[in-house]
Amino acid sequence: MLLTDPVVLENEHVRLEPLRADHAGELQRAREGLQYAWYTSVPSDASADIIHRLAERDGGRMNPFAVVVGGVAVGMTTFCTIDLDSPRVEIGYTWLSPTVQRTGVNTAAKLLLLGHAFEQCHVIAVQFCTHWHNRQSRAAIERLGAKQDGVLRNHRVGPDGTLRDTVVYSILPHEWPTVKQGLRARLR
Repeated sequence: MLLTDPVVLENEHVRLEPLRADHAGELQRAREGLQYAWYTSVPSDASADIIHRLAERDGGRMNPFAVVVGGVAVGMTTFCTIDLDSPRVEIGYTWLSPTVQRTGVNTAAKLLLLGHAFEQCHVIAVQFCTHWHNRQSRAAIERLGAKQDGVLRNHRVGPDGTLRDTVVYSILPHEWPTVKQGLRARLR
């Protein structure tokens, strides 16, 4: 199985389904009330973001998912920076409605994504990236069991022209069994 293949991933907490245009209404409602700092980004227009992510999918660079709880799309997450030759992938561009934050939905989604990447797609690494100033995201990535690889200084130019230092984390195949055990324990 390839990282770019459309697939539904599901457990008792969450369903990850291939992102579709008809998720737009629910996702637009899901983003209401999100309070994000200057160093994060959540799409203001769900329809436009879906169009962008689907174009990236069609180009083989991204495999986007709608995060569905109780039959309703409550956020998005993505396999991105896909390298089929190595093979390796980044999990990113994730955002969740305030109604499901701190409920285990993100942990359950990451368990599904990581399991699929390591067990079905046989990747050599899963990467996570975040802004240096996004301490909440950094802590969440570390709670997953990812290890910090380093900091890419002046890695990106933000929409406002500021330079972003990106913190890079990864999980490797030999670490996955322990990470999986930790994620399952957190969900119990």
